[in-house]
Amino acid sequence: MSGILDGKRVLVTGVLMESSIAFHAAKLAQEQGAEIILTAFPRPTLTERIAKKLPKPAKVIELDVTNDQHLAGLADTVREELGSLDGVVHSIGFAPQDALGGNFLNTPFESVATAMHVSAYSLKSLTMACLPLMAEGGSVVGLTFDAQFAWPQYDWMGPAKAALEATSRYIARDLGKQNVRCNLISAGPIGSMAAKSIPGFSELASVWNHRSPLEWDMADPEPAGRGVVALLSDWFPKTTGEIIHVDGGLHAIGA
Repeated sequence: MSGILDGKRVLVTGVLMESSIAFHAAKLAQEQGAEIILTAFPRPTLTERIAKKLPKPAKVIELDVTNDQHLAGLADTVREELGSLDGVVHSIGFAPQDALGGNFLNTPFESVATAMHVSAYSLKSLTMACLPLMAEGGSVVGLTFDAQFAWPQYDWMGPAKAALEATSRYIARDLGKQNVRCNLISAGPIGSMAAKSIPGFSELASVWNHRSPLEWDMADPEPAGRGVVALLSDWFPKTTGEIIHVDGGLHAIGA
């Protein structure tokens, strides 16, 4: 049986652990017929080890999205491996420790700038670095954590995600004429490495136990991975600038 990504070529960032949404997106993409290439930073060897757990081998290349040289060489490196791209998965976010965990009012701008550069501006940087490979159009999919709200402990990652969400809309606006779509999956909390780096994350995640209409399992990144793969596919041909919630429905519920 053919998969919904048959013949597609997809670059996936952010595969750090088996518990990451990016890993499940990569795994499902392969199972649905895509060829994938992975990027990693700062430890490509970590990603290479996790990549062995994918259904098929996948090359890992080093990519620091804040490094102009890395970005400038990305298209050539990917072209050698895959020829072209049909999809890009942006699963990149980082904030220094002093930008998280209840320190919002005291965080210095340098730390805020780092969070914004890595977590939001990089969606534009990565998309533009890959654009020469998407001559026939393509789908860019990023991951957010609902930026409509102020969350406990999340601090400057909140404004960074808000910037990511706005950036996605502007990319959708400017690249639509090249048939490049840009959408985000707004996922519920997952017990990934990124989550565990947020002090007090369990307090934030506990909201889902009480308010999510659908039962939410923090140990299961696959639903979010399925959302990513759906947006990479041709089943959303005229959807761009959108944020799809894969959060058990919590975004729709008040108190």
